[in-house]
Amino acid sequence: MKNARYFSIFLAALTVAAFGVFSSVGAEKNVIFIIADDESPTLGCYGDPVAKTPSIDALAADGTLFLNAFATTASCSASRSVVMSGLHNHANGQYGHQHDFHKFSSWLNCVSFSLPRVMANAGYRTAHIGKHHVAPEMVYRFDQYLKGNGRNAVEMAENCREVIAADSEKPFFIYFGTADPHRGGGKDETSPRELKPDLFGNKPNRGSHTGVDEVFFDPAEVAIPPFLPDTPETREELAQYYQSCSRVDQGVGRLVEIVKEAGLWDKTLFVFTSDHGMAFSGGKTTVYDGGLRVPFIVRNPYESNRGVRHNAMVSHIDITPSLLDFAGGLDREKNRPAKWIDPDQFWKGNDFAAKENRGPRKGMDRYHGKSWVDILGKPDAEHWDTIFASHTFHEIQMYYPMRVVRDREYKLIWNIAHGLPYPFASDLWAASSWQAQFRQSLDAPYGRKTVGEYIHRPAFELFKIDEDPNESRNLASDPAHAEILAKYQEKLKAIQKEFGDPWIQKWEYE
Repeated sequence: MKNARYFSIFLAALTVAAFGVFSSVGAEKNVIFIIADDESPTLGCYGDPVAKTPSIDALAADGTLFLNAFATTASCSASRSVVMSGLHNHANGQYGHQHDFHKFSSWLNCVSFSLPRVMANAGYRTAHIGKHHVAPEMVYRFDQYLKGNGRNAVEMAENCREVIAADSEKPFFIYFGTADPHRGGGKDETSPRELKPDLFGNKPNRGSHTGVDEVFFDPAEVAIPPFLPDTPETREELAQYYQSCSRVDQGVGRLVEIVKEAGLWDKTLFVFTSDHGMAFSGGKTTVYDGGLRVPFIVRNPYESNRGVRHNAMVSHIDITPSLLDFAGGLDREKNRPAKWIDPDQFWKGNDFAAKENRGPRKGMDRYHGKSWVDILGKPDAEHWDTIFASHTFHEIQMYYPMRVVRDREYKLIWNIAHGLPYPFASDLWAASSWQAQFRQSLDAPYGRKTVGEYIHRPAFELFKIDEDPNESRNLASDPAHAEILAKYQEKLKAIQKEFGDPWIQKWEYE
């Protein structure tokens, strides 16, 4: 009888080893951070009736979905620098694009806050795959850079397998940046229209990326966001966009499979978001909600309350301090890494760095964001009562600084360079969805505005955001809202002062 009992225990152990049930292998508190490129909350879990995103929906059902998550800026490099530093753009120095002639980069002293740096100091193996798009590399350095086609998130996931399954006592942190659903890859020449839709990274002629079960969408059935015109050109482009989003979802699904196969599902935090909203005029590069509102899902294996739909307002500035908090490396009192990297010591002996302007003279001693880890299972908990956002550049030729303050009642936009026509990103200018309206006239409708109103903007835009979520009625010139306007202008100034925004000077002379 005694031998039989030992034999039963032996069989149970074999079962655990074979199927990964209750696996004890691998380190605790692994992190996979997934950031899509130009994706709005067009997901099934956010109520989108068209989207095909079962894997991300499953993450949300097993975690926390934030209903009020915001990027701080709707520009690729600028947004990613905020995600990876926990600092607003004016403080980290990445005002616009990093690549090519645009040449923007973060201050060298951001090394003290950099997400991969602080996670490594907290004992993590750090790996990066996909889109990086920030500089300098010395500041945002990972231990390992994995190869992978950014347009094929399934392939990217497979290339993470070795990091996930590695026999190591150290937990892993993977930064997973897709290139989908960014515009690119040419035009759909099969369209019968004069203005052809962008392919959004999809293969022409309904082709498929390797290992991807492509999902195709009927333009007649796509959902039209309120900031876009309901035109054939818009519908064709949205159909391409939705297909690209489905490819991201399949990559997320493959990542989950790999983590489960490694026996680490109950030891791995998943975060899914996007750098900003969809690449359509009215979304990307604007500070309207079409540009700033992002999907944000956190699946924490150690949180018992799952399937939470959270109303708290969270911001991209919160990501780095939150992940570091999860890793046990955040000094909550000082709101900075517990293992603080003194930038003067870090750059000591580096003649180039010693002679550089390494960043603002003051104010770079704490994160601008704060951790949301403690509120994940508490749907009624508050986080921010006021959100600050900004935009200065996208491409180098696109100087158009804007500052935003919003709470649950009002949203104020300050168009600092309102005397200038609004500048367009090159791909948004060429978009069939925009050109179809622009070629008609300045009076042609574009979402809740006209083409002319979109290009020529007033100094201030004030919206009663709780009653007007589509930002359709500007109250800034309404005498009945003069006191409200003044109140929110003062709120904006106070936040600019708190975060050390140099553009606060523009209140005095522009």
